[in-house]
Amino acid sequence: MSVEIVEATEVTPELVAAFDRLVPQLSRSNPPPTEQELAAIVASPASVVLLARDGDRDGVIVGSLTLALFRIPTGLRAWIEDVVVDESARGRGVGEALNRAALDRARTAGAKTVDLTSRPSREAANRLYRRIGFVARDTNVYRYSLD
Repeated sequence: MSVEIVEATEVTPELVAAFDRLVPQLSRSNPPPTEQELAAIVASPASVVLLARDGDRDGVIVGSLTLALFRIPTGLRAWIEDVVVDESARGRGVGEALNRAALDRARTAGAKTVDLTSRPSREAANRLYRRIGFVARDTNVYRYSLD
């Protein structure tokens, strides 16, 4: 598979359709973003949406990753979120290419570390993260529901 990683810089019908297809493969509890929500994400200086395009299939979008970059008093933080690879492209290096592009982007921006979380049930993803060099941290992750 020939994969190209590009940054989403505008919201097109193709991008909306890709997220309509990809997000349900990532989460059953959250709907895909609307065109307006995608526009806000793409326009935000705090988020970088990376797309994986399959060069063997006319550049169809087969994966995405969002890199959040935000400054806090202790430095620039980088956080990888919502990594998803289309079922048709899994096991072919797409997730690794997306993550490595995000790490390069975070490094260029000045971040010293990059964090992410992954459910234990996502065994292939967890193997990938360890292979790339991510190290599990001994920390507690808390969530407060605002609903």
